[in-house]
Amino acid sequence: MKVLVLGAGNVGRAVAWDMRDDFDVYVGDISEERLKAVSGFATPLRVDATDFDGLVEALKGFDLAVDALPGRFGYRAVKATIKAGTDMVDVSFMPENPLELRNEAERAQVTVIFDAGFAPGLSHILMGRIWYELDDMAEGSILVGGLPKEPRPPLYYRITWSPKDLIEEYTRPARVLRNGGVMTVDPLERIKRVKLRGFEFEAFLSDGLRSLLESVRAEKLEEWTLRWPGHLGKMKVLRELGFFKPEHVDKTLEVITPLMTYEGPDFTIMKVSGRGIINGKPREISYLLYDEEQDGFTSMARVTGFTASIIARLVAEQNCIYGVIPPEILGMRIDTHTRIMEELADRGISVERWENAPPDNS
Repeated sequence: MKVLVLGAGNVGRAVAWDMRDDFDVYVGDISEERLKAVSGFATPLRVDATDFDGLVEALKGFDLAVDALPGRFGYRAVKATIKAGTDMVDVSFMPENPLELRNEAERAQVTVIFDAGFAPGLSHILMGRIWYELDDMAEGSILVGGLPKEPRPPLYYRITWSPKDLIEEYTRPARVLRNGGVMTVDPLERIKRVKLRGFEFEAFLSDGLRSLLESVRAEKLEEWTLRWPGHLGKMKVLRELGFFKPEHVDKTLEVITPLMTYEGPDFTIMKVSGRGIINGKPREISYLLYDEEQDGFTSMARVTGFTASIIARLVAEQNCIYGVIPPEILGMRIDTHTRIMEELADRGISVERWENAPPDNS
């Protein structure tokens, strides 16, 4: 089976590497330098994601695609894969709603699973499992972060993914469920302290719930993204001074990206929890993930790319129906949930499950 991975960055490289032994893997990118980095385990292919017709033609030669492009290209890539008749697993974190393309995908008999990375992605799979097991879920929360083990001043953060997508987390209004309805809040309006697995973090509300806002019924549902203390206050000042406005963001990134680009190990951490009722009794179910950089891949690339490659295998085996599918559906199904957990463990990514004795975050 021929697979095209769109994007030869950290995540795309991890996807291609993980799929190399079981598929005929190609990686498409416009950068010769990035393509050279994957040539040892995949076939490089020059692809320009800004050329829609060219992207459609490139996709037509493949059975399956994995979209690891920056978010601004995601919606276009999904439209292109539907037109090409090629199944796709997407981790781009696009700002648009891909569910708008559901009918087109069904008519084309194409399967697209979007937000199929870490968060959103694995976070949704775990929340979908919790929601399915609870008879009635009162509230749920996602705490998630990808961070350097040794943060450096002045910004105490290391970029391991698209810098523009990082800035968008601080500017895009965050949607949450409160009192059973969708509300939109300023992501940096409230910065709170969180203790988890012996670490102390800052946290801000992020717009990562996405499809969960429609598929999960609860009184309260929120996603909080974690940072080391000292980062978010500075991001808030930059935003309030206008440095993140579209006309200024490129210049801003020229200044701040080098301050967040340095060598050193990273780690990812995530707690997904839900509280509700089972058989008339109060219950809480939690999952805790912790992972570190290994084998030349950042932890963020591992948890994002390997989750995507596992889901791509499910699609390749025709375990998913036609249409545009949110990742939580895979968590609600016990067979696909179990498969994903087992395959993550095989790759050294451990996800602990707790019932009524959640991981210590005091």
